[in-house]
Amino acid sequence: MAIDPLNTGDKRSFFSRMRVDTRPFRHRDFRNLWIGQGISTLGGAIGTVAVPYQVYKLTGSTALVGLLGLSSLLPLLVVPLIGGAIADAADRRTILLRTEMGMMLVTALFLVNALLARPQVWALFVLQAIATAIFSLGRPAMASLAPRLVPDDEVAAAGALDGVYSSLGAVAGPAVGGVIISVAGVPWTYGIDCATYAASLVALWALPKLAPVGEVDRPSLSSIVDGFRFLKGRQALLGIFLVDSNAMVFGMPSALFPAFALHRLGGNAATVGFLYAAPSAGALLGSLFSGWVSHARRQGLGVTVAACAWGAAIGLFGFMTSLWPALVLLAIAGGADFYSAVLRSTMLLRSTPDHLRGRLMGIEFAQVASAPSLGDVEAGVLASLTSLRFSVVSGGVLCIAGCVVTALALPGFLRYDSHDPTHEPAT
Repeated sequence: MAIDPLNTGDKRSFFSRMRVDTRPFRHRDFRNLWIGQGISTLGGAIGTVAVPYQVYKLTGSTALVGLLGLSSLLPLLVVPLIGGAIADAADRRTILLRTEMGMMLVTALFLVNALLARPQVWALFVLQAIATAIFSLGRPAMASLAPRLVPDDEVAAAGALDGVYSSLGAVAGPAVGGVIISVAGVPWTYGIDCATYAASLVALWALPKLAPVGEVDRPSLSSIVDGFRFLKGRQALLGIFLVDSNAMVFGMPSALFPAFALHRLGGNAATVGFLYAAPSAGALLGSLFSGWVSHARRQGLGVTVAACAWGAAIGLFGFMTSLWPALVLLAIAGGADFYSAVLRSTMLLRSTPDHLRGRLMGIEFAQVASAPSLGDVEAGVLASLTSLRFSVVSGGVLCIAGCVVTALALPGFLRYDSHDPTHEPAT
């Protein structure tokens, strides 16, 4: 008898069960939004390479390039919480139309600055912070749309399909952006990014109104606190945040990629780029074989297994001295992280009532955005005190250990059944 540890309950052939589930495309609103967001995401990924490139070309300072991240940190930590409260109190379509138009305007200002005879460095930092804030304000509304656009049993498939364009953008966008800069110049990347927002705006305009369902809380500090209060005692949801935070803080060695490429793999700048692209390439490949997530019942177990696979791949990566095995392991890690993300998002959306979904997705985005930064600090400090290999390998081991501890401490998370997503009461 075949063993099905995730209880998919699906007797179809293996390949039929694994290929990406395209059922959400039957729904016009989801399909239109997917196309619009896919075009806009690729344009945004093309534009992302331009800002750090400009800062370095204008200043010659790698330190200032690094400080770009700090300009985004506060908006990433605070604004999603506010955006989540607003998403639960207002029409989500209207929120997204306004934030997308705001992003388009900021991108246009990047373009204007790039066209100046002497582009201003301070403007790049200010615009980067504003762009991050606007994106973070709209992110909870966007992340909480799926249950309003597709049936409940297709929410996981919708998340996996969204992963296709986000992973493709992460892999192809920077590469295409670099080519455009070298051939046509920086302003063209901003121009293309700005133009692609039109696709997203058209798709959002075509959506029906997505007004709040049921009782509405006015956006306030109290309503934000209510979102955190909803998590209290719900082991399945607490497990989502703990497992991912553990994986990102201990098993995220991206800050070490430059040193690892040069000193462990004997490579060059191109090698560094390959290391950064490999996890996204793995996520893209994983998204094409994501059909099983639509049928997985034991999703908490699935998240745990995927996070452990991430930790194992990262730990083995730490031993590598050749490029191709290193890239394969990073791709495996990226694929595992993709599956974990889809399952976590599905659990969160299906376990949360609509009037709280914006706030919970805001909390998740703040956590997802901040944990890798902490992971960079942990990996960098530990590597400076010990060695590159010890920092990477120990991070992978600690990631697995943390997953095991979380599973033992939160049995409700491990037992979570997608066929009964609301079975666990708050304690």
